[in-house]
Amino acid sequence: MEDKILTLHPDSKEGVNISRAKYDQIRTAMLAAFEMEGELLFKELPAAVEVYFDVPFEGSLGWYVTTVKLDLEARGLIERVHGSRPQRLRLVQQSAA
Repeated sequence: MEDKILTLHPDSKEGVNISRAKYDQIRTAMLAAFEMEGELLFKELPAAVEVYFDVPFEGSLGWYVTTVKLDLEARGLIERVHGSRPQRLRLVQQSAA
């Protein structure tokens, strides 16, 4: 049986169950892309994530990127840049405590 994760949604909507392996693959690539680029437009995310894969992604890359993006927003790891149009995203700044 495939290991699944229930994603979160930043607007308190219901998340979806997805493959943990695919979630981890997208999450790792997405966080690496933000580390490298700083800020990214939402529409740039699939291409920015795809460069971290050795083999073509199996499934709808755009759907998985959107789902994981919403989850990372809900978990407070990435954020939308206030007032940006089109939507721009970045890592949340961690305060040194």
